[in-house]
Amino acid sequence: MSTSEGAGAPGGTLELRLGPVAHGGHMVARHEGRVVFVRHGIPGELVRAQLTDAAPEAKFWRADVVEVIEPSPHRREHVWKAADSLVAHARGGLPVGGAEFGHIALAEQRRLKAEVVREQLARLAGVDEGPGHDVEVEAVSLLPGTDDDGGGLAWRTRCSFAVTAGGRLAMHAHRSDALVAVEHMPLAVPEINALRLWDLDLHGIERIEVAAPASGTAPLAVFTLGEGVAPSRLTEVLAGLDSAVSASAVGPGAGRAPLTVRGRGSVTEHVLGHHYTVTGDGFWQIHRRAPETLVGAAMEALDGVLSPGSQVADLYAGAGLFTAPLASAVGPSGHVLSVEGAPGTSRDARRTFKRQPEVAVVQGKVERVLRRHGGAGAFDAVVLDPPRAGAGREVVRQLIDIAPRAVAYVACDPASFARDLGWFKGAGWRLESLRAFDLYPMTHHVETVALLTAPR
Repeated sequence: MSTSEGAGAPGGTLELRLGPVAHGGHMVARHEGRVVFVRHGIPGELVRAQLTDAAPEAKFWRADVVEVIEPSPHRREHVWKAADSLVAHARGGLPVGGAEFGHIALAEQRRLKAEVVREQLARLAGVDEGPGHDVEVEAVSLLPGTDDDGGGLAWRTRCSFAVTAGGRLAMHAHRSDALVAVEHMPLAVPEINALRLWDLDLHGIERIEVAAPASGTAPLAVFTLGEGVAPSRLTEVLAGLDSAVSASAVGPGAGRAPLTVRGRGSVTEHVLGHHYTVTGDGFWQIHRRAPETLVGAAMEALDGVLSPGSQVADLYAGAGLFTAPLASAVGPSGHVLSVEGAPGTSRDARRTFKRQPEVAVVQGKVERVLRRHGGAGAFDAVVLDPPRAGAGREVVRQLIDIAPRAVAYVACDPASFARDLGWFKGAGWRLESLRAFDLYPMTHHVETVALLTAPR
């Protein structure tokens, strides 16, 4: 491939033919025998890519597409200009992170994600047939009972924003401390965009977390003040917001305080007849239909395993998304151990389940809690919903020793899931089923729900 001046150093450019998709949202290319992971491209394209990470001794380099010489038939205009690499680099800046697949037709996005899931399972877990080998990524509609996925937009109910030195709403560029000022975010639900946070003078504010319940109730915005900033500054910011948003959303007649300082305020989420309390900085699935989609898939996977009186565990339970349906399935004569490491999110779960004696909410590291509450035969079934790093070797080893009949593994990262699955398989466990859901359209992320069964 030909190179342009400066190639081999950050900021230099290379002309590259893009190969297959790789885990993490990159396309794989090669330059003089070296692998280059390229973002914002599509397999098969001929592009000019600007190097963003190119240490001479590095085993691989990273780059962003800045010009498309031969486009893929699956390329389209990016859904969000702030995240468009071509536009950003033409202006001498960087694209905002969080929509790295926004230039790819939606059906092709899902095909690429399925390809990544299959490749990770084959390489890390030896899955070359059956569940996982033939996986397809399922679209998720925005409203129950419809096929409308919104074109992959308006699904995000949680957003985190930073603030530029000039006091403007911002988000980070990928793998960078650089801040990109943003306005309308097309991935966010209308309730978040309706706040028009980009119209505010945010001097003195360090960060803003926004949660918009899928039920449509008033959104909660949690502001973090910069160090040494007087609380009166927040009052000034909220006064500006009052003028930008209807009184029914944030005015004194709303009956609640949807805009608050970190540590106060919560929202109520409703999922398939269950109700949850979630504070502004607590964890909750961000796609508006993710909670019911994942609960439905996990409970369907465990159908026939759960019954009144069953002993089950919900590990990495968050605010208790799976704890509630598990408690309903096992009834008052059963028991649910709900384990979450984050203190704030665990407090959310305790508030939700404080009147349900069959639920024990325990805050702490999963491996430590299992040492106290585990043991062979302790659980009939387990829901395992770890963070992106996966459950890890120690937790997998403990579950193998406990030997529940089944584990419903909910994964947001195909690589860590495949690694964990490999350890389960090495102990004789079986992968009985696997479903994948497009709960993060316009990004490379994909969610899977797998049923693993112990050897008998």
